[in-house]
Amino acid sequence: MTGTPEPHVPGFTRQRVTVADGVALNVAVGGSGTPLVLLHGFPQTHLMWRHVAADLAAEHTVICPDLRGYGASDKPADPDGTAYAKRTMAADVVALARALGHDRFALAGHDRGALVAIRAGLDHPDTITHLASLDVLPTLDMWDVMHGASAAVGFHLYLMAQPPGLPETMIEASADAFFGHFLDQWAGTGDAIPADVRAHYLAACRAAVPSIVADYRASAHIDVTHDETDRRAGTRLRMPVTVLQQDWGTALGFDAAARWRAWADDLDHRTVACGHFMAEAAPELVAAALRDLLKR
Repeated sequence: MTGTPEPHVPGFTRQRVTVADGVALNVAVGGSGTPLVLLHGFPQTHLMWRHVAADLAAEHTVICPDLRGYGASDKPADPDGTAYAKRTMAADVVALARALGHDRFALAGHDRGALVAIRAGLDHPDTITHLASLDVLPTLDMWDVMHGASAAVGFHLYLMAQPPGLPETMIEASADAFFGHFLDQWAGTGDAIPADVRAHYLAACRAAVPSIVADYRASAHIDVTHDETDRRAGTRLRMPVTVLQQDWGTALGFDAAARWRAWADDLDHRTVACGHFMAEAAPELVAAALRDLLKR
């Protein structure tokens, strides 16, 4: 009896590409044309882009990696707190694109992948031609707006910011319940994440608890340092930027567009109402927004 086929991006091929010493990324590639790299969020893999990637492959070479520490990509140890810095993960993405023959490319990220994309845009402005961020704030702003009882929605940010040991132990003890909580609570209504894809996400997360925690821990420590340095230096995103965001700024009491204008001059900020997993819940909307971005 054959098992159920693993979910995949229709028409895409899978390969492993070495991007750093001892680190190779699992990547799905499809289409032809100008290159576009799509970075997934938490608690997902590259599969979250399956609808958008298949759509955009009609016009672009679309590259969908699992970030280091996630999915089928390598999960290096993090002895000094730098292995999952967004600077390190952004360098992975640049190395991946170059290995596939692209010195310049457009980049879109969701959630954790958006933080990597933002860092890539800041660190590699001559490489990233266009940048899209789905439903996240830059790291400094994220921490700045989380305060009081409303910050309870981000409890996982504080849990995984703790020193190594306790977060990993707690999450590994009930991994499906922990990761499933976010898949269920953030999905909104409808069937954006079908059962086989949900099972794929949970299995991938169960196998990656230490590296996922390390990714989040970095955002409370070294990523903050890097962003603070850029803010003091006035470093900004120089390429056209599109942001798709839920209206959670209203609930938390801040102006999301104003936060983004502090980082980007050429900004198209759009408030959407389709849940956090918008590339799965509203792929046509996301694909259209990316097409608009790439015309700028």
